[in-house]
Amino acid sequence: MTGLPADNAAMPASAGRERAGAWRRLWRRIGWMTTAIFVATPCALAVGFGWFVARVPADEIPLDRNADGIVVLTGGASRINDAIDLLAAGRGQRLLISGANRTTNPIDISRLNPEFARWIRCCVDFDRSVNTRGNAIETARWARSRGFHSLIVVTSSYHMPRAMAEIAHQLPEVALVPFPVVSDRLRGDPWWASGAATRLLVSEYLKYLVTNVRLAFASGQSA
Repeated sequence: MTGLPADNAAMPASAGRERAGAWRRLWRRIGWMTTAIFVATPCALAVGFGWFVARVPADEIPLDRNADGIVVLTGGASRINDAIDLLAAGRGQRLLISGANRTTNPIDISRLNPEFARWIRCCVDFDRSVNTRGNAIETARWARSRGFHSLIVVTSSYHMPRAMAEIAHQLPEVALVPFPVVSDRLRGDPWWASGAATRLLVSEYLKYLVTNVRLAFASGQSA
């Protein structure tokens, strides 16, 4: 009988040591997992950035097909000029200038591009969206109202991946043909030799990641 209290007292102490050991192992695993995440995340971001940069063309890509319509996302003067060139060449039936300034109108654009005045007067539409998501929403409304089943998308080369993701989300039934306009900042020297070009690409890559996360979440919500 005298040994029972000692045995009973030893059992809780042993159980306490086992619990303490289990907690130490758990925290050790959490520490290793946290370290792995901190190590893996920059590597994954670097690999993803390399993939993103590889998708940004350094030179103009000639079109291999026409489309029902053309949409240009504003942000650079050369984008609009290139889009009007495509319209005049018969690459599409109509042109949407998406994200145009509220004061911009066909008269202003005709004054800047007098050789294309007749196409601008007859076949150019405008929307006043203020960001890429808005561009995509307004482009979808325009394309559906016109009954278009294919679109040439004109924007800067570095902006093209995000623009295509946004428009494809809004218009999954429409064939999209990219026509990337190469920015002066990405011509000539390699992008890594220019701080401005590097910052531009990194910023656009991060925006592209955020866009894809948002679109994936939106697709999951609607499924």
